[in-house]
Amino acid sequence: QVQLVESGGGLVQAGGSLSVSCAASGRTSGSYAMGWFRQAPGKEREFVAAIAWSVGTTLYADSVKGRFTISRDKAKVTVHLQMNSLKPEDTAVYYCAAGSLLVSFQSRYDYWGQGTQVTVSS
Repeated sequence: QVQLVESGGGLVQAGGSLSVSCAASGRTSGSYAMGWFRQAPGKEREFVAAIAWSVGTTLYADSVKGRFTISRDKAKVTVHLQMNSLKPEDTAVYYCAAGSLLVSFQSRYDYWGQGTQVTVSS
């Protein structure tokens, strides 16, 4: 089992920056990739970004490319998502996930955090 705990998030004005983090614990050795997904009110959960734990290869949704940066701290077993130039449409609950492949498909992620709210005001 892998436990994921998100932190960060909050309220920010459009154009501002925010960072969310995800601390992993448990049997993390079997997880190849860590990802961030988000779910806005009334919408389905969607892929945001992911990173290969060992080599650091990254993958981003087109909607956040150039604005968001995913990174990992191997010593602290933590993944960070730095969000810049935030837009109101970035408002959502952000979820951390751990999986076996560096992909954008939710079905390939086995473990999920409880989510953290990010709200961008216009």
